[in-house]
Amino acid sequence: MSTPPLASGPQGPDALRPLLATVLDALDAGARTRGGPLPAGGPDAVTARLAHAAGEVLPTDGDPDALATLVRALAEGSADPAHPHCTAHLHCPPLAVATAADLAACALNPSLDSWDQAPAASALEALVTRALAAHAGLADALVTTGGTEANQLALLLARETHGPTLRLVCGANAHHSLPRAAWLLGLPPPLVLPTPTGTLDPTALHRALTPPGPRPPVLVAATAGTTDAGLIDPLPAIGALCRTHGARLHIDAAYGGGLLFSDRHRPRLTGLDTAHTVTLDLHKLGWQPAAAGLLAVHDPHDLTVLHHHTDYLNAPDDTEAGLPDLLGRSLRTTRRPDVLKIAVTLKTLGRTGLGALVDQVCDHARRLADLITAHPRLELHAPPTISTVLFRPTGADDTTVADIRRRLLTEGHAVLGRARLDGRLWLKATLLNPHTRPDDLTALLHLVEGNTPT
Repeated sequence: MSTPPLASGPQGPDALRPLLATVLDALDAGARTRGGPLPAGGPDAVTARLAHAAGEVLPTDGDPDALATLVRALAEGSADPAHPHCTAHLHCPPLAVATAADLAACALNPSLDSWDQAPAASALEALVTRALAAHAGLADALVTTGGTEANQLALLLARETHGPTLRLVCGANAHHSLPRAAWLLGLPPPLVLPTPTGTLDPTALHRALTPPGPRPPVLVAATAGTTDAGLIDPLPAIGALCRTHGARLHIDAAYGGGLLFSDRHRPRLTGLDTAHTVTLDLHKLGWQPAAAGLLAVHDPHDLTVLHHHTDYLNAPDDTEAGLPDLLGRSLRTTRRPDVLKIAVTLKTLGRTGLGALVDQVCDHARRLADLITAHPRLELHAPPTISTVLFRPTGADDTTVADIRRRLLTEGHAVLGRARLDGRLWLKATLLNPHTRPDDLTALLHLVEGNTPT
């Protein structure tokens, strides 16, 4: 067997061209075989089909058709976020231009743990992170793998600033990664405030910040775009309370942060710039291939606690000679240039183009909510805040709602999420596909109606 070609170097492009054609053909064939937003048959059937296609994954001798076989099998067995009936999660269909840029990142394979592995990528990351932070009203940002890593870093920076007695105060609506980060970092158990309306109540927060005795340092975590319903906490009021009580503020805007690109919806994030740290995530309302998260900071000095030295990556004499020190930009060492796809998207679409996509999916959500309101056998939870719509068949109990969702999944007809609010289980549609048409929304409701027992 000859030595396989490399993706980069002088021969890289010629080696990639026929392989890319193979991949694109296999993606098309797999999607056609699947025929819907999800493979039919449920977990056992999907596993069996994949195992049959994969065969022995570490054979004695290689299979020259492995690329076509496995890509087709993966496409056939995947959930397709570009299908208008795939709406369960904050799982966006990536833009073609961002995906193409990610190919370049894979081929060049820079690693952002030292300048000599990523000269241009490190410079591009600095440009993009500062630009996005400024757009959010902050000073700098770190690239992360998503909202979970960003939230963990936010708690780490707060702990290093205020000490190990720091206590997280958040609503029950907060993302699960926040209390998990407190546990991971050895912080005291969080104070989780009830959120019966779905958002953090400033009155309840004020009570929590004014205990009868001495109070430890506090990090308040607010949410701009809850996972369950896309709700936004009252950020200006929460920011004012944090200033009054001397509490540090983190805002998890992993979902809602995309509203910053829209002139129409940006005012919903008023108060975001009062936070010490903000989580952003462009593989949600930013149409990036995962991963594309950021943690933005108000004070760049907070990032100095991440500084780390190892001689082979950032020797002091190299740094003094002018080579950038990249280790303090992440807790990770090897780090791929996820910033390239973000930069290409920002440059290609501009703020106006991204804002138009945000406006479109928010409009789709309102249109779906109107269809549900007009439907005699469906109940809407509430008008959408961003692009998430909760609904359920009128009069159905929670068991029926869960059964409808699982039946649609098993049949491969629709991918709907689930959320429990107001003590009841709701079907969840998170609309992130700007190409969705009104007929697609009507058809989705027909699928739900057709799987509802009479």
